[in-house]
Amino acid sequence: MQQHFSLADCDVMGFDLDHTLCRYHLPQSARLIYDSFAQYLVTEKGYDKDLLTLAPASLDFCCKGLVLDIEEGNFLKLAEDGTVLRASHGTKSMTSEEILETYGRREWKHFNTVSGMVSRSAKYYLYDNYFDLPGALLCARVVDSLDQHNGQKKYDFWKDMVAAIQHNYKISAFKEDCGTYFPEVKNHPDKYLQRCPESVKKWLKQLKSAGKILLLITSSHSDYCRLLCEHILGNDFEEYFDIVITNALKPGFFSHTPNQRPFRTLENDEEQEALLSLDKPGWYSQGNAIQLYELLKKMTGKLDPKVVYFGDSMHSDIFPAHHYSNWETVFILEELLGDEVTVPAETESEPLEKKGKYEGDQLKAPYFVSEQWGSYFMDRLPALENAEETLVHTWSCKCISTYSTIAIPSLEAIADLPLDYRFTRFSPNSSATAGYYPGPPRALLPTGYFKDGLAATESWRSDATMRTHTRGAPSVFFIHVVCFAFAYSAREDPDGMVPFVNANYDSYPMLYFSRADVEALRLQAASTHQHIAARLIEAVQTMLSYPLEYLPPWDPKEFSARWNEIYGNNLGALAMFCVLYPENLEAISMAKDYMERMAAQPSWLVKDAPWDEVPLAHSLVGFATAYDFLYSYLSKTQQERFLEVIANASGYMYETSYRRGWGFQYLHNHQPTNCVALLAGSLVLMNQGYLQEAYLWTKQVLAIMEKSVVLLQEVTDGSLYEGVAYGSYTTRSLFQYMFLVQRHFDINHFSHPWLKQHFAFLYRTVLPGFQRTVAIADSNYNWFYGPESQLVFLDKFVMRNGSGNWLAEQIRRNRVVEGPGTPSKGQRWCTLHTEFLWYDASLRSVPPPDYGVPKLHYFEDWGVVTYGSALPAEINRPFLSFKSGKLGGRAIYDIVHKNKYKEWIKGWRNFNAGHEHPDQNSFTFAPNGVPFITEALYGPKYTFFNNVLMFSPAVSKSCFSPWEGQITEDCSSKWLKYKHDLAGDCQGRVVAAMERSGVVFIRGEGVGAYNPKLKLRRLQRNLILLHPQLLLLVDQIHLEDDSPLEAATSFFHNVDVPFEETVVDDVHGAFIRHRDGIYKMYWMDDTGHSEKATIASRLYPHGYPYNGTNYVNVTTPLRHPVTRAIYLFIGPSVDVQSFTVRGDSPQLEVFVTTGEHAYAVYLWPAEDGSRSAFAQVIADRQKIVFDRASAIRSSAVPEVKDYVGIVERNLQHFKPVFQQLEKQILSRVRNTASFRKTAERLLRFSDKRQTEEAIDRIFAISQRQQQQHGRAKKNRKVAKGYKFVDAVPDIFAQIEVNERKVRQKAQTQAQKELPVDEDEEMKDLLDFADITYVKHKTGVSIKGRSGLAQMVTTARSSAPSISASYTRLFLILNIAIFFVMLAMQLTYFQKAKRLHGQRCLYAILLVDSCILLWLYSSCSQSQC
Repeated sequence: MQQHFSLADCDVMGFDLDHTLCRYHLPQSARLIYDSFAQYLVTEKGYDKDLLTLAPASLDFCCKGLVLDIEEGNFLKLAEDGTVLRASHGTKSMTSEEILETYGRREWKHFNTVSGMVSRSAKYYLYDNYFDLPGALLCARVVDSLDQHNGQKKYDFWKDMVAAIQHNYKISAFKEDCGTYFPEVKNHPDKYLQRCPESVKKWLKQLKSAGKILLLITSSHSDYCRLLCEHILGNDFEEYFDIVITNALKPGFFSHTPNQRPFRTLENDEEQEALLSLDKPGWYSQGNAIQLYELLKKMTGKLDPKVVYFGDSMHSDIFPAHHYSNWETVFILEELLGDEVTVPAETESEPLEKKGKYEGDQLKAPYFVSEQWGSYFMDRLPALENAEETLVHTWSCKCISTYSTIAIPSLEAIADLPLDYRFTRFSPNSSATAGYYPGPPRALLPTGYFKDGLAATESWRSDATMRTHTRGAPSVFFIHVVCFAFAYSAREDPDGMVPFVNANYDSYPMLYFSRADVEALRLQAASTHQHIAARLIEAVQTMLSYPLEYLPPWDPKEFSARWNEIYGNNLGALAMFCVLYPENLEAISMAKDYMERMAAQPSWLVKDAPWDEVPLAHSLVGFATAYDFLYSYLSKTQQERFLEVIANASGYMYETSYRRGWGFQYLHNHQPTNCVALLAGSLVLMNQGYLQEAYLWTKQVLAIMEKSVVLLQEVTDGSLYEGVAYGSYTTRSLFQYMFLVQRHFDINHFSHPWLKQHFAFLYRTVLPGFQRTVAIADSNYNWFYGPESQLVFLDKFVMRNGSGNWLAEQIRRNRVVEGPGTPSKGQRWCTLHTEFLWYDASLRSVPPPDYGVPKLHYFEDWGVVTYGSALPAEINRPFLSFKSGKLGGRAIYDIVHKNKYKEWIKGWRNFNAGHEHPDQNSFTFAPNGVPFITEALYGPKYTFFNNVLMFSPAVSKSCFSPWEGQITEDCSSKWLKYKHDLAGDCQGRVVAAMERSGVVFIRGEGVGAYNPKLKLRRLQRNLILLHPQLLLLVDQIHLEDDSPLEAATSFFHNVDVPFEETVVDDVHGAFIRHRDGIYKMYWMDDTGHSEKATIASRLYPHGYPYNGTNYVNVTTPLRHPVTRAIYLFIGPSVDVQSFTVRGDSPQLEVFVTTGEHAYAVYLWPAEDGSRSAFAQVIADRQKIVFDRASAIRSSAVPEVKDYVGIVERNLQHFKPVFQQLEKQILSRVRNTASFRKTAERLLRFSDKRQTEEAIDRIFAISQRQQQQHGRAKKNRKVAKGYKFVDAVPDIFAQIEVNERKVRQKAQTQAQKELPVDEDEEMKDLLDFADITYVKHKTGVSIKGRSGLAQMVTTARSSAPSISASYTRLFLILNIAIFFVMLAMQLTYFQKAKRLHGQRCLYAILLVDSCILLWLYSSCSQSQC
């Protein structure tokens, strides 16, 4: 379950009225309620008149959470397991002995019934709200009275108490002035009611302004509701709410059938006839949550609108809304005010301006804080026999954390918070105090901070007066308590988190796990992870059996001759196998041979694409991972040589990150792929002590990736715009990045909102049978990488519900073994090691709740609708998809066009839509799970390779004149055009997507994807799934008056099977043959005319991974202003007997008769404003209407606040890790010589004049501390918290100064867009030409840790060292000296008579010339 909750994520806000929106003056209202009940019992039922007399102190008896045991006359306070904690007989508290005598081992026999809260009973009654609570005191006094006068053992007063309640609260009581309660409230409302604070009124208005739907649902009758609302909100209170429901009779309102009550309208506060359904907002009486939710779907335009409900009653509000309706629930708990809430300290994630009303202020206790019953949240459980007395949670407290999303003291407490405030929610994965806002009750804090938690609570309350005069004394103590409370409440579930290593490395392995974890991993391979281990075994056995197919070649030409990601990809799985099965010497030998072959390559780049670092990244991440896993199996020479290879490759990646698109094109698959490779190399170098290089590289990775993570917050549906296949490419590395930065730098992204929605991107796109996915954008048949690894990652770190494990299991079980959809040799095993490491066996595989039922899902950012995903491949299990969205997805498109994130984004140059297709308004259809109409997979970006339309004649330069396609089509490139001409403004739109009675209706508008010069007014595509094997498609083409268009042509593809032609009664069609039957399609226009189609196949050009596609091409002549083309797609089990069309403008009528059913479809265009519906279907005799009220409403996503600050704060996490490592390295050195070498390397960027002094100082301190540490160990007293002293100069500050200059220079160069050849540009999917490339110069050999020789930096763009300045100075001086001496030779010494002097000068000039050559060489290498 997700760890946070935000109102911004909710579409609907529901509110209870009494004690939620309307708060009462509790002492006055409690006395009134008591009197109204007592008056009835005395006057109508003849009870003792003493009941009418009530001492104010008696109200202390009232405590929410009590249970009345009616038969015994006892009131019980229960623990979370039903144990009786305290009890009273009447008002008299029972002793522990009396409780044991009555309830045995304190076990109440009705607890299993009452704990479900399903119903009331004649044997017990729950007191959980302030309306009922005074009745508890009255019942207790009745028991006292009966005992005094009659000595009863069993009690039958309850029926009289029920009569008193009904007499005062019945529906007609308000109108008739019946009883005591309503007349008194009507006459003196100010005495009993608190007016709604202005902050709450303002908040309600803000919610409506933000597009939220507001509900008021109360069990009070309409007349009393009106009185309350007018008094607390004003006469215009109805403007605050979209829907008001009175006399809701909760909790029955939320119950499922057969207990549904119909909604009723109201006239003059009198209920009228029952409604069959709820069709529009308004004021209603009674009703049920199911029909209400259907209305909310229409109002929001969402298939699954998110509702949050605020209420004060656990039994009537919170439990039923959570249990029956699955709504989010906010519990209004005034007891938080009386139990001394501890407010957590401010955190980085919530800035100062987000503080709520009560944060930082001491809260005031309400009237009801019972001395007799103690804390509402916790109590002592007296010892049984020899057991010790313990503190336990109450049953009420347990219910709060079980059924509430969060708990707050009042609406006022959150009214001043921003709408996107992220509350920590109650969940099984968080602490029991997590969901309390503004903080947990003090009674729930660990008792270690108090001598006695309950006593502290009571003394705190009783000493309130003293505290007002001694505020200073407890302030420091209170701050400690606050900090502890925050840490305790914010603690995450250890099973769902990655433990932060904090530089505590014990050699290798260290990337994903430590040496201490290896034994546990081996045990898992033999038990809980056996199914994944079996695939690892299969992979390695295949490699061992066919080594020449999998081992990298020795020959560099052969290695770089083709796309070579296979070598890096398979190395991770092989290394993981060696870790799990160390006895397999053949596998270890192969792994070392594998690494030797890769290390022998002068470059891991591909010869024909030297500008593309992606192959290098695959090799680097695999090689670095294997180095980490297999370090102990490598010889000393191999360790040193392989480390040098990693260093050189990482340095090259760092260098190019400033110049290549992957450094600044966000959310594109290249970026995480390359960044995680550089990060893996950095971490390996960091662990060897090469901190300067690793520091620069790590910072660069974080600076890039943290921006992408922020931008992902814009993608609200969990999708990735490059599609499912390339999405798996992205998440393979993105999830590794998230894991590694959490493990090594404590940067936690696991609560990211995009992550929480990403499961839907995988689950809602799988075709029946779990073998294929919707192939939108460049794609293979399913996934490039995983997705089992990604799914177990989501389950372990994000969802914690077993659904990720379940879907991974289904995909694993149904994998294609041969033929289309089989994973390639370079990809099938790539994620096995992370799948093994991330799989959590404690999460039992559980399918999502709606599994087995076809569901409609709309990806609002991606612009894609799917229906029927993730089902078994069976008869009548269809899959339908439709795409019509913005180029790059809504998030990217809006960022570019609305100029968001100005500090980072400069238009389309920061994104890359090259893998998208010109496919707005395209669809796919797979009846029975059989792909009938498919996408064309990874092919050229031509419009006709997609299931969309083209038009003639063309009005601009066209790839296939006279036909013109969508504006993103590019004739001269294999990639989509997205930044030139009109292409950057391409967009489609999903107008409607809804399901009614098993019939699906989808409408899209695609006119924004075509050239405006075509003069298209509208281009609507309508999909109506009448039957699981019967799809109706209607294209409506509306032209402007001056449009030049004469014809439209449509394409329908199948990449697997060729189409064949057919014709029936002059209606042309096509079909494909499949083993389970014939799949057919027919078409005609709105005049009934059917054109013969072109049926063909098309091969893709060389260089694409797939051969081509088969298609049907139907051309339709256009008429002004509107032309409609109708297509019918039929599965083998449907026998279509007639198919006719009538196209009277503006209505289109389509009639289809099958062997079993008759369908009449009526379709209306958007221009027909007289109609309230898009379409109407009459299936046999059932009328199904698709109304316009359910149209999809687009909403803007606000820019992430303080986005620059978020990245900067995350960047602060990694520096302390490097500083800690620096101290550890220096503190381990034992002698002056090796210490000096190490320190000089670490201090290379420090001021040279201070280096000698710094080295002497820190070595002296180090030796002194080591001596002290040794003496302490001899005395068996090890100093706590022993650390190397913070005496080392901050080398990283100087590194950052130099690096910042280089970064600014490189980024300035990268932002200058240069004209380049388009094909060359897009081979790397980049927007910019390379800076003039100079051959990379490798560093000197890295010696082992014993030598720790200085490594020359491998990155050309890394900061020049200070030595470069000295070299430049000496070079200039020597040139000057050379010319001076040369002048002297030519003037003075040339005239000298002695040859000895001339020869000496020549020798000096020769030596100086050698020095000059050496200095020049050094200067050129260091770029001085």
